[in-house]
Amino acid sequence: MNSAEIRQKFLDFFQARGHEICPSSPLVPAGDPTLLFTNAGMVQFKGVFLGSEALLFKRAVTAQKCIRAGGKHNDLEEVGRTARHHTFFEMLGNFSFGDYFKPEAVAYAWEFLTEALGLNPDRLFVTVHHTDNEAARLWTDVAGVAPERIHCLGDKDNFWQMADTGPCGPCSEIHYDLRPAKERGIAPGTREFEQRGEAGEFLELWNLVFMQFDRDPSGALHILPAPSIDTGAGLERIATVLQGVSTNYETDLFLPLLARVAGITGRPYRADTGEGVSYRVLADHARAVAFLLADGVFPANEGRGYVLRRILRRGVRHGWLLGQREPALVQVVESVVDGMADAYPELEVQRESILAATRREEERFLATIDGGVERLRRVAPRLRSEGSHRPVVPGAEVFRLYDTYGFPADLTRIMADERGYDVDIEGFEKALAVQRERSRADRRSKDGGPDVALTLTDTGSLPFTVVDDLETGQTFVGYDSLTASTRVLAFRDLGGGLVKLILEAHPFYAEGGGQVSDRGSVWTPEWSMEVEGVTRSGELLGVHGRPTGDFPGASVKGSEVTARVAADVRHDTERNHTATHLLHEALRSVLGSHVRQRGSLVAPDRLRFDFAHTAPLADAELEAVEARVNESIRACHPVRIRVQPYEVAVKAGAMALFGEKYDSEVRVVEIPGVSTELCGGTHVRYTGEVGVFKVTSETGVAAGVRRLEAVTGRAAYLYLNSYKDRIQALAAFMKTAPANLEKRVRQLMAENAELEEWVEGLRHQGSGGEVVAEDGFTVDGRPAIYRGVRLKVRSPGDARGWGDAFRESSKIGVAVVGAEMPGEKYALLVFATDRAIAAGVKADVLIKEVAAVVGGRGGGRPHMAQAGVAEPERINDAIRAGADFMKRLISESSQRTSAQ
Repeated sequence: MNSAEIRQKFLDFFQARGHEICPSSPLVPAGDPTLLFTNAGMVQFKGVFLGSEALLFKRAVTAQKCIRAGGKHNDLEEVGRTARHHTFFEMLGNFSFGDYFKPEAVAYAWEFLTEALGLNPDRLFVTVHHTDNEAARLWTDVAGVAPERIHCLGDKDNFWQMADTGPCGPCSEIHYDLRPAKERGIAPGTREFEQRGEAGEFLELWNLVFMQFDRDPSGALHILPAPSIDTGAGLERIATVLQGVSTNYETDLFLPLLARVAGITGRPYRADTGEGVSYRVLADHARAVAFLLADGVFPANEGRGYVLRRILRRGVRHGWLLGQREPALVQVVESVVDGMADAYPELEVQRESILAATRREEERFLATIDGGVERLRRVAPRLRSEGSHRPVVPGAEVFRLYDTYGFPADLTRIMADERGYDVDIEGFEKALAVQRERSRADRRSKDGGPDVALTLTDTGSLPFTVVDDLETGQTFVGYDSLTASTRVLAFRDLGGGLVKLILEAHPFYAEGGGQVSDRGSVWTPEWSMEVEGVTRSGELLGVHGRPTGDFPGASVKGSEVTARVAADVRHDTERNHTATHLLHEALRSVLGSHVRQRGSLVAPDRLRFDFAHTAPLADAELEAVEARVNESIRACHPVRIRVQPYEVAVKAGAMALFGEKYDSEVRVVEIPGVSTELCGGTHVRYTGEVGVFKVTSETGVAAGVRRLEAVTGRAAYLYLNSYKDRIQALAAFMKTAPANLEKRVRQLMAENAELEEWVEGLRHQGSGGEVVAEDGFTVDGRPAIYRGVRLKVRSPGDARGWGDAFRESSKIGVAVVGAEMPGEKYALLVFATDRAIAAGVKADVLIKEVAAVVGGRGGGRPHMAQAGVAEPERINDAIRAGADFMKRLISESSQRTSAQ
């Protein structure tokens, strides 16, 4: 019997006995912060066992996907080294919620194993809690198990409890005899049974929990009013027994995966070799990777994402040990999808994103693994053992491998152990703690304060107890009406003027599914109360606020009142909720079917949508998403709402949101041809009522999770109007019309870029500029100089500053400057010292001579003169000619002096 047949036979067996087949819940438990992953079949029914949830049926059966990675009973490093350690496994379970109890549970388990599966009863042994005489008797009376095959054990093995307090009870296990044939007829004593179980000669197949007590804080046990049953049978172990093999890895659940590894390496799988461990690790870890990714967990550096990354990288490491330098794990993950998609359709739905995420993470780690191995190799020779102890890799080195190369500490420990070293894990933890504190300090400095977890409302924790029995139940009318003439069923004074009311007909939506609570008012002719918040008290909805007027206090119970939801706030919220559904569809259409909602906020002024996606959205993608949503709005599709059974809705294509729990009857919100989702929120009647949709931001909030924020309706109008006001203000500042603002900004950016280029040129040319011509001679026996330069300047003023410095530093001298300015502007300037002027060289005279060379004209004073340039390509010619003009002027001046 193959594993698919075993799974289906189990479901069919219990369905025929009145059990509701419930689908496997996600690996991330819904609303349960106490668990990292779903690790047992009872997790999805935890609220039922605790009394906080109710179901329409009292019997259930499931095939539940589970993850156990790390911890006392599932050490990750043991996976691949033992016959039955796994990260991912399937738990078959049948449950009774206050219906049948021990007799039926015993009978069902024995009948399924011995008749439906055909196991030999002589190879089955049973354990019970040493105080549970009833269970021991039932195994004999109901199942016919001989007393010598029933062993009584203590709390460690045969007592189960959900937590330190709450539901608990004794349990009973069914074990299969794996001993050699000649020993099977002998029933061992209890101590021998335990020892042989630890040695792997007895295999636990099924655990039946008899949930019959409630443990109070003092530790005392009280009989539950409705005892329940919670069982779990491992599919992998049952397959091992039925398929006549000795380890789980030899079953049809793993053989195709091991064959895929063999195809990758080009070598057959041999279980008893060192390489066999790596084959098994790849096969096991590929299952966990595929299912975690399918349920929306992405590799990260903390929480669930870290566990996935740790599993994935350990798999890559073992592929590397098998000589694979290209992605190998992704190929095994593909085989998991191929083989298990019939039982778990989410694998096929998410195939593309599962393989892409695996390949991306695998490539990233392969790129660093060689560097980490080389680093450890370089560190190793420096390590020295002390006495008989093995050398120790320092915690600082372990942290460096983690921080620089992405090696988890346990991977470093494995690598070190292979080389005969121990690892200073305590030192690593200290270094890691220092880094985390540094990161927190950095965040606080950037954010301006400590990390704070924000919530939309803080009213959910307000105490409320209905002190009197309600004469009638409460009805929520908020889907159909915003106003209700109703009466007060219960009242409570919360102190400080704050009161809480339970209304018979309640129109106010209470926060849920991402949508915030309604606001509004409750009043009579004598008093009124603005509703500040809406909260749940068990199954009842309450409103709280501060009444004004002649409020009667506790006497308000039974009063007739009018309750009215603030229509504008509700309608704005509805626009955003419908837009959220349109956005979800648009993201899946543009980015791919892997996109799934990971959280949302639906408020009157905005919407926030978190979704599974591994990269920031490109501008084109964001524009396409926004355009698609607005197209759906303009199409004015009807928004249809119906209530139907959960199974019917999901089979018809309704999307159930990740991590949400649903009742057997669900509310379906359909936008025909666009979107169908399970949703309890309020919506517009036609998509056209949304008005317009505008994305305001796109950011990352966690590994593999992106966040979009957007506005619709009135908020979108105000948002776009604020842009218009800002544009007008900016245009006025730029001294241009709004229509020309872009052109003006581009012009200023171009000018700024050119100025930056000129500034850089000035920095490189130094203070002296580029010397084009330089000459020296004597005047009346004294030395004189001529200097001609090219300068890059921001304005003629910079050139004049250069000339002033020249005049102060030279006794007799003349300088001609060719100034080059931004915008392809040019000028010629002449500077003359006092002694040069006395010798007959005046700047205003010389400028006319040099300017003529470049087709320009100019003038000025004897000390400084300036001219325009018509032919900039001849500036150097003009500068060189200036020396000859200077000599001529000095000669002419000398001749005039001699003639006088």
